[in-house]
Amino acid sequence: MVRHFQTFSRRGVIAGLGAALAAPALADQAIPPLTLPTPATPNGKPWTLAAFETAMAASGRPVSLTQAQFDAIQARKPAAMAAISDYLTQRLGKADPLVMAAFEAVPREYYHYNYEQHRTTCGDAYDPPPPKTWALGYGSVLSDYEGQAYMTQVIAPKPGEVSLEIGTGSGFQSSVLSRIVDHAYTIEIIAPIGNAVQKIFAPLGYTNITAKVGDGFYGWPEVPGGFDIIIVTCVAQYAPPALFAQLKPGGRMIIPIGQPFKHGQVFYVYHKDAAGKIHSRRDIGCFFIPMTGAMQTAPTGAATSA
Repeated sequence: MVRHFQTFSRRGVIAGLGAALAAPALADQAIPPLTLPTPATPNGKPWTLAAFETAMAASGRPVSLTQAQFDAIQARKPAAMAAISDYLTQRLGKADPLVMAAFEAVPREYYHYNYEQHRTTCGDAYDPPPPKTWALGYGSVLSDYEGQAYMTQVIAPKPGEVSLEIGTGSGFQSSVLSRIVDHAYTIEIIAPIGNAVQKIFAPLGYTNITAKVGDGFYGWPEVPGGFDIIIVTCVAQYAPPALFAQLKPGGRMIIPIGQPFKHGQVFYVYHKDAAGKIHSRRDIGCFFIPMTGAMQTAPTGAATSA
């Protein structure tokens, strides 16, 4: 069955912090320990209620939870991690331990926030399968965790590499990449989201992420040497030429291609060989919010520079 990542969906009322959060059974599979190139927990310290509240306040999004509410969120994570492992195994034959360790390291509840309404939705983190997307406000969403894990594993990030994400959204995807690659760059076109999310990385000690507000259609040409991996988290009608130009030899890119707000969107995976030739592969179906900006106005293959 083709999986559709319903990234534009606003399904359901976002639960309040006082809602009951059932603790799931522990995962059957243990995630093998790995030495990541950056600390496996925020700032290399235990992720506690105090650490969560301190980081949220430092990012300009103060929140107050009871210990029981925080513990209930954490109790849901093992089942979500098991669901990610099962999904990657089903789709790709196995779950990459490096990808699993990165997802384990990043506290997803920290990214559950509605910036338009100025309120946390952390009580919805690690929702049971099939996982949903969650509103960030201003038309942006936090994608479901299975879809994010799939895209991450397909492009196979490795230590020593440099990544680019088009469509920062919550910041979760680039945070996961930053636990693996040397440096993660990310671009958001929605200014209220992009400006706010730029503030969330430092409080976790994620100093190898650089974010900006801009049109991802043009990529980030100022970064010397380009990118080993590019991940596009919004649907485009075609792959922007500038992204191919900024992809290093040996680099990989995954991008949803299709029409905005219509089914039939499909992931395309690209690889640039050592000679600079681009190879493409049509992948599984998906569903994403549209790439805006120049993508909506430029004819196919035009506007390759800002």
